[in-house]
Amino acid sequence: MIWAILAFLGVPLWIIALALLALYLRNRALRNRPGDIAVRILRPGKRRWTRAHALWVSDVLAWRGSPAAWREDLVQVRSVYLHAPDAEQQKKLHGLGDDPVLASLSLTGGSSLEVAARHEHRAALLGPFGEATEGA
Repeated sequence: MIWAILAFLGVPLWIIALALLALYLRNRALRNRPGDIAVRILRPGKRRWTRAHALWVSDVLAWRGSPAAWREDLVQVRSVYLHAPDAEQQKKLHGLGDDPVLASLSLTGGSSLEVAARHEHRAALLGPFGEATEGA
């Protein structure tokens, strides 16, 4: 939408095309970094899951939504609890395959964060908490 407005205002199409290319290449670079995990994040107080790419750096989970979403955060984690999503969560996580894994992250500030990923990213989702408690 913003691109259509820019074109209407007279911004040359080649500048718009370069901006779109830069956005595409930035998103691709995020997805190809070592240790990247494609996740869905449910932030405290929110009802919708945010698509994101996450990366563990020591006990800090760094995540960023798609480059056009402008959502990113660094959260220091105290513990991780893995569990299977319930039926309602499973419906909202349909893009993660048939058997997604859910991680409840306890943060140092006392709040929590829900992170979901594909089943094959189970070990990566644990990050430095490889000995974390796992539920059914």
